[in-house]
Amino acid sequence: QVQLVQSGGGLVQAGGSLELSCAASGRTASNYHMGWFRQAPGKEREFVAAITWSRVSTFYGDSVKGRFTISRDNAKNTVYLQMTSLKPEDTAVYYCAATRGPLLNQGNYDYWGQGTQVTVSS
Repeated sequence: QVQLVQSGGGLVQAGGSLELSCAASGRTASNYHMGWFRQAPGKEREFVAAITWSRVSTFYGDSVKGRFTISRDNAKNTVYLQMTSLKPEDTAVYYCAATRGPLLNQGNYDYWGQGTQVTVSS
């Protein structure tokens, strides 16, 4: 079992920055690939970013490339999402998730955080 607890988020003006954190607990938490997803009101949940357990590879959704950075600290069992140049369309509930399988399909993720609201005002 892996438990994921998110922190960060909030309200920011367009062009600003925020960082989300996701702390994982569980004996094998560091062996999981980690991803971030988001869901805006009235929309389906979409892939934002993912990182392999080894930190060798990272992946990003097209809408956040060049603006968001995913990283992880395996010693702390924590994954981060640094978000810069935020836009109103980034407003959503953001979720971290853990998987041992392919990273890009949210259906492969076994464990999910509680979600945190990010609101970007224009």
